[in-house]
Amino acid sequence: MRFVQFLLHGERKLGLERGNDGDIVDLCAGDRRIPTDLRSFIEGGDKNLKFAENLVEERECVLSRDSVRIVAPILNPEKVLCVGMNYRDHCEEQNAPVPEEPVVFNKFPSCIIGPTDDLEYPTETRKLDWEVELAFIIGKAGRHIQEDDAMKHIFGFTVALDVTARDWMKGENGGQVLLGKAMDGFCPLGPAIVTKDEIDDPHNLGIRCKVNGVIKQNSDTNQLVHKSAAIIAHISRFITLKPGDVILTGTPPGVGIARKPPEFLKRGDVVQCEIDCLGKIINRVV
Repeated sequence: MRFVQFLLHGERKLGLERGNDGDIVDLCAGDRRIPTDLRSFIEGGDKNLKFAENLVEERECVLSRDSVRIVAPILNPEKVLCVGMNYRDHCEEQNAPVPEEPVVFNKFPSCIIGPTDDLEYPTETRKLDWEVELAFIIGKAGRHIQEDDAMKHIFGFTVALDVTARDWMKGENGGQVLLGKAMDGFCPLGPAIVTKDEIDDPHNLGIRCKVNGVIKQNSDTNQLVHKSAAIIAHISRFITLKPGDVILTGTPPGVGIARKPPEFLKRGDVVQCEIDCLGKIINRVV
């Protein structure tokens, strides 16, 4: 299933996308058992999934995609965690060693915006960069999760743009990356969260980023150094993962800071991030 959140007449609802960029099945139509937000839906466990399956089978309430506004597929996770330097060739382009363990930092729920929302250029930076990433959403809570069991804790996958203020990652804020990664709006997500059963192999998907129609990043998730199960096992050694938590897995080569000469986003630029089977997000810098 491909879960989306959308606005209809100003009201937020939960729905299913009928294929990539397809029309929307309104899960909230006439059934109060279905929460109107995805985090609550995930927290409800298997019974909510069964409700959704039955609704689709019994009586679809289908809305034209053009009649609704698709928003971020999840807006209120407890945590947004990220893994850095997780593509070998991305490490090489920055002359950095390949990490033996996942390098973890965080964003905040306030970073999340929708798949077509405008990305506001903060006045505090002059070096705004793009990073397309595969993200996954936790479906089942856990601590000290074993790698062999880790994939059972994933609800689904989505596309993320890890927006980065490079000048606030290097030289500012005492060398801490937080402010360079966690400004408001720095995590566009979407358009859908695609459940695991819809994807043959999440670690064998083409992943691309275009700026103004020009390809800047073009790789495959099979190039990830630490894949999703290893990331979950590592993070859960230290932090309890909760349903709805969002984890970004890292970006491939082609980021602006590593280009010669370096390139950075400008107001008016359009950034398109796309992953095979998952869909695309398109955000204009304003």
